[in-house]
Amino acid sequence: MNINLTPLAQRPFPIRLGIFILTLLLLWLPIAAPIYLLVKNPNLVTIFTMVPLAIEFLILLPFWGKYVHQQPKIFQHYGLELTRKNKVELLRGLAIGFVSILILFSLEGLLGWLVWQQTSSFQLRFVLEGIVTALGTAFAEELFFRGWMYDELQRDYNPSVVLWATATIFAVAHFIKPLSEVIRTSPQFFGLLLLGLALVWAKRRCQGRLGFPIGIHAGLVWGWYIINVGQLVKYSGRVPDWVTGVNNNPLAGVMGLVFMGVLVLWMRGRGERSRL
Repeated sequence: MNINLTPLAQRPFPIRLGIFILTLLLLWLPIAAPIYLLVKNPNLVTIFTMVPLAIEFLILLPFWGKYVHQQPKIFQHYGLELTRKNKVELLRGLAIGFVSILILFSLEGLLGWLVWQQTSSFQLRFVLEGIVTALGTAFAEELFFRGWMYDELQRDYNPSVVLWATATIFAVAHFIKPLSEVIRTSPQFFGLLLLGLALVWAKRRCQGRLGFPIGIHAGLVWGWYIINVGQLVKYSGRVPDWVTGVNNNPLAGVMGLVFMGVLVLWMRGRGERSRL
């Protein structure tokens, strides 16, 4: 029996969003539920549940593109091009994100807010683990937020609404936690919002290609992973943690917000010249 899904393309964005997410969850829950019940190690739970979710997402996208929007080459449509230009933009973004993190922590070190540690526990594996984790995280999140969701939004709304809606949903999706924790780490929400804005403008700067935003996102995660997991810094306590970052998260502090603001202004200046 053939199922005609093309009328779904004419439905408003909230309905399309809900149907897509519900479909993804219905496919994922039979796999995730037993894992949550049987596996006690939280790190293993995250790995064993997120990997199937990512795979199902990648499988669902071509189906959605073909049968809902009549778009057979959906990945290229979202900006995942296997071109030299996109690869160069990926590497450029990776360098920008990574260097930005190094500049932030180096400045805080010069101000005496943290001390760089000479630790024997640091190993090359942190660098390798970090780049794999960063690229995987950035690829999945950019394909979802600046790929699928961005495309769905721009089918219904003007570029300004698409910009702010994409960034806001991105921040909210990363901020699902108990209310007390939401209040305590509230600066992080604004950091995520600024990051979301910067990544949308990075996409627009490159005529819709995703290599550049994936690279920036991955570079930030990579630098933070190396410094945090490698235990390369120790905060001096000279300033409150809302300056350097609540829970030692730079996105949840004034300094991180300032750096994100600079990145947003830079990407906006470049992106406005190449608006889709």
